[in-house]
Amino acid sequence: MERRRFEQELGRRAKEIEAIRRAAHELHERVNQTYDKVHPYGFHLDMVADGVRRFGHTVCENEEDVLPLMFGAYYHDSIEDARQTYNDVRREALRHMNEEQAVLATEIVYALTNEKGRTRSERAGERYYQGIRETPYAPLVKLADRLANATYSFRGTNEANNRMREVYVREMPHFLAAISAQTDDPRLFLPADMLAEVRLLVKA
Repeated sequence: MERRRFEQELGRRAKEIEAIRRAAHELHERVNQTYDKVHPYGFHLDMVADGVRRFGHTVCENEEDVLPLMFGAYYHDSIEDARQTYNDVRREALRHMNEEQAVLATEIVYALTNEKGRTRSERAGERYYQGIRETPYAPLVKLADRLANATYSFRGTNEANNRMREVYVREMPHFLAAISAQTDDPRLFLPADMLAEVRLLVKA
């Protein structure tokens, strides 16, 4: 989609997107979740949504997908971290969009939900990545999530930031390969400019 069309649709849907944003922030606040023990969790959600706003036009197929895509960005951690079920998320999505859009939005969130596991690698195994590669717009939202986390870590100076920088640098080649779908479906593409920004950040 042309950037202009994408941005116009963001503008037309600004009221709905802001309602989604507020609801997502409140959801994570209710479970007392913070980001880096410093920020409200909405700080991270806004960073992910910003990545989708900046690069979403390169993969978005039509105007009807813009709202589900933004919902996926704001709600991507809701099942994993905020005690929501698939149906909870779908019901919330239906408050803002039609049935077809709500299913797309919920599938994005579901695809980005880690598996059960004791370690980072168990929680993000091949089944997890396969789900991302097969779900429209999930690769974009996952890359926006990683870009947000890595950007924050590379700007920080505490011990946790230092540790996560090393993790992101080490994981990046495998991570990018794992979320790259071999397909001609644009909804599963990773934006070239976004990839370049991530690689420059971690020097991968």
